[in-house]
Amino acid sequence: MEITLEAVEKVMEQTGVEFKAAKEALVKTDGDVDAAIKLIQPDTKDVSEEIKDMMDKLKKKVEDGNVDRIQIKKGDEVVFSVPVNVGIVGGILGLAAAPWALIAGSVAAFGLGCRLEVVKKDGTTDEIK
Repeated sequence: MEITLEAVEKVMEQTGVEFKAAKEALVKTDGDVDAAIKLIQPDTKDVSEEIKDMMDKLKKKVEDGNVDRIQIKKGDEVVFSVPVNVGIVGGILGLAAAPWALIAGSVAAFGLGCRLEVVKKDGTTDEIK
């Protein structure tokens, strides 16, 4: 079983994973590029489903009210923060699409190592899991 740099790069390119994950998948599949890609692909799909679930929970929290702002934290650092106001909530709790897409995109960009929190009007926070 020889794992070439070209095989690792192809798996990385097709799946979007880093070098180490691509190489590990190739080792598990005895160097078979297609099998390695198939091994990684389900994990990639789960990420988007997890973000979608997280966004649904976030929307429900905002609909319930008492939310002042939404923030994304990585460790203790706030990397994204947006106030919840008329720009996000419109009509009778009809939610505008653009801010939600921005929040979902930010969660995806910073990865699942981040936390999505809602800050209530009284200053307390709830983590969206």
